[in-house]
Amino acid sequence: MNLRNIAIIAHVDHGKTTLVDQLFRQSGTFRDNQRVEERAMDSNDLEKERGITILAKPTSIEWEGTRINIVDTPGHADFGGEVERILSMVDGVVLLVDSSEGAMPQTKFVTGKALALGLRPIVVVNKVDRPDERIQEVLDEVFDLFVTLDASDEQLDFPVLYASGRNGYASEDPTRREGTLEPLFRKIVDHVPPPALDQDAPFSFLVTLLDRDNFLGRVLTGRVQSGVVKVNQPIHALDMDGKVIETGRASKLMSFRGLDRVPVEEARAGDIISLAGLSVATVSNTIADISVTEAIQAQPIDPPTLSMRFAVNDSPMAGREGSKVTSRMIRDRLEREAESNVAIKVTESADKDSFEVAGRGELQLGVLIETMRREGFELGISRPRVLFRDEDGQKMEPYETVVIDVDEEFSGTVVDKMNQRKGEMTDMRPSGGGKTRITFSAPSRGLIGYHGEFLSDTRGTGIMNRLFEKYGPHKGPIEGRKNGVLISNGAGEAQSYALGPLEDRGILFVGHGEALYEGMIIGENAKTEDLEVNPMKAKQLTNFRASGGKDDAVRLTPPKKMTLEQAIAYIDDDEMVEVTPTKIRLRKRHLDPHERKRASRAKAA
Repeated sequence: MNLRNIAIIAHVDHGKTTLVDQLFRQSGTFRDNQRVEERAMDSNDLEKERGITILAKPTSIEWEGTRINIVDTPGHADFGGEVERILSMVDGVVLLVDSSEGAMPQTKFVTGKALALGLRPIVVVNKVDRPDERIQEVLDEVFDLFVTLDASDEQLDFPVLYASGRNGYASEDPTRREGTLEPLFRKIVDHVPPPALDQDAPFSFLVTLLDRDNFLGRVLTGRVQSGVVKVNQPIHALDMDGKVIETGRASKLMSFRGLDRVPVEEARAGDIISLAGLSVATVSNTIADISVTEAIQAQPIDPPTLSMRFAVNDSPMAGREGSKVTSRMIRDRLEREAESNVAIKVTESADKDSFEVAGRGELQLGVLIETMRREGFELGISRPRVLFRDEDGQKMEPYETVVIDVDEEFSGTVVDKMNQRKGEMTDMRPSGGGKTRITFSAPSRGLIGYHGEFLSDTRGTGIMNRLFEKYGPHKGPIEGRKNGVLISNGAGEAQSYALGPLEDRGILFVGHGEALYEGMIIGENAKTEDLEVNPMKAKQLTNFRASGGKDDAVRLTPPKKMTLEQAIAYIDDDEMVEVTPTKIRLRKRHLDPHERKRASRAKAA
């Protein structure tokens, strides 16, 4: 059978997963009467809620006797650990760009990796039926992007299709607004070369993805680079230096058919398969026939730039809302995550009660915390901190390229805020529809916690995209949160009678009847210092009625409730977020006021 392996590259929200749905339908992968969820590829709950692709997933369709293996890649740079290795499994890429937004920074990240590997892209301008489409300018932007990414002449001579993934048509004519996706299928078969791999050499296979199955154990996914593998064939795993890590048998082989993994008896060079039977091998290891001694070259993994402390929840309410609270459970879960997600590094602290988890960005670590709380974990999370490097005695820190699309009226505010955070503007241009696109180079440290503020500054209309750029010289101190917090001075239930007067002091995070403990943060102070308050004071009951019926209930403004990401971005270095399956609370690291004073004195000294 003819075979084509392709990856689909697109920025978040440019319609990649929707287009794959239509490819399924039109290739006959789904029966006409089969009920399939929209965006079938985004199968994990968090992907559905956030509308983003987090995990790369291979799938396969058949069209006129050709099997097309499609890998849906994550668009966020935070999940870039997946992207680089996935591209080594494919022979071509489809670059999908929105007809209005054009080429975005995350697209640049993945496209750069694809061009460097010598892949020839097919460009699909999607959502051509948008009223604000600017097809020709977008194509010019894509061409300019390829030139800046050092594309070869062959890569610059790319075929273009105009499509609407939602309505299921593609065409070489930019004015057509109906039809099917047949031109796209044909372009993939004609333009993407079949895998040029050696069928007669001994079997070898590079692991690009790893997941666990309750019945099969570790399941390793990747592309067969050479030879043929059969079920129960003896195999061994090699690390990057060619050392044997373990020996075993290929107890089960599975190939992709549509969205399902189906067992197969053998797989040949070029096939994308999953293999079970090994218990130690991991991502970027080579699995091969016993006779093979050389490892396949794997892409080095970009280093983590940010870390957070995951600690055992030691608040007075620990263990009430979650079922997984011990450090052993947390360690096992984090080790399992680091095993399958190579962009994450976990180190245990000396006191065995907390773990330093380093990753690619706030989004990636936020997704991990959210996944863990849904599994029943309770955790104490510290403020994210960036990972510095020392180069020739100079302190270096990670920088990011930040591309902001914003209504013109808000551009001044955004430039001002980015300057305060030590961001340098590198480009500013109108992007159509009354919007301005501003590009900055900014230290990652200054961007922690900025996104929420950015959304309120732009009244929710701004779009911000971030991308790791480089390690550069340390930029010196950056001003953090300006306001202090209101701290509960005891344990009990919050009372309206006490909360009413506290509203004048700042913004409250708790409402009437909520359980509180000493050292818990219940609001933001309007002033710069922290303030200890008593939110549990109830009204004294007497036999006398107030004259004129002044016993009216206190009317409170609804408290400000933070999402997990907002809470992590909000806290200061001496604070923590208590995360449980049902609640997100803010607290001081030291709950006792005397300990807090001692710690701040020690820090000042």
